[in-house]
Amino acid sequence: MFARSLTWGAIAVLTAWIGHAAPASAAERPAVVELFTSQGCSSCPPADLLMGQLARERRDLIILSFPVDIWDYTGWKDTLAKSEFTARQRHYSHSRGDHQVYTPQVVIDGIAHGVGSDRQQLLSLVDEMGAARKMQGAELTLAERDGMVVVELGEGSGDLGRGAGVWLLRVASSRTIAIGRGENSGRQVTYTNVVRSVTRMGHWTGAPARFEMPLPEARGEDSDGYIVIVQKSWGDNLGPILAAGRSPNL
Repeated sequence: MFARSLTWGAIAVLTAWIGHAAPASAAERPAVVELFTSQGCSSCPPADLLMGQLARERRDLIILSFPVDIWDYTGWKDTLAKSEFTARQRHYSHSRGDHQVYTPQVVIDGIAHGVGSDRQQLLSLVDEMGAARKMQGAELTLAERDGMVVVELGEGSGDLGRGAGVWLLRVASSRTIAIGRGENSGRQVTYTNVVRSVTRMGHWTGAPARFEMPLPEARGEDSDGYIVIVQKSWGDNLGPILAAGRSPNL
């Protein structure tokens, strides 16, 4: 279940996102790969498998799985899906202007999208987004000190607009689900870095800043670790991811 027509228009609008930016002085940051997947989607298991492979092979990628509920009506209710993840996928499509929502869909760095099971396409998009990662954003340092998660951001570069939200995503590093009905009936599928909840830590204006959260709150009950992203956004529109980091165990 995925869209047959796929546009690459997101690449063409990179200049508009970035503006006339000077190269960032910060070290090159990891690319963020968001997979929108569903237990009710017969095309998704290859993408779920690919996310696990990439998480093991590529430390320059931060993998996130967002289970969505758009296929729950087909006979199996996704046990990991949340309606806010479905909304996130739709917000991306509105922000890009193409309104393409399908599974398995990946969004790279909050900008470009592609078919989540297509390894070559996905890695090509990661490479094409490399220029944006160098020209727009900031260096992020993530640490655990004195019972707190501490996020430190350096001076931003590029078109930061009014700044960006700093978000902590609690993730389950791996979850294997036995699917009882629907298109994947009888299959066991393993999901990697499954997002369980998202909490706003604060707002970053582009100046050096520090954000903190108590460690027990960051870890959560249904998660194994956490990922922090800094994302430009306004209203329901989601823009580029400007920085990202992960907890030591992910």
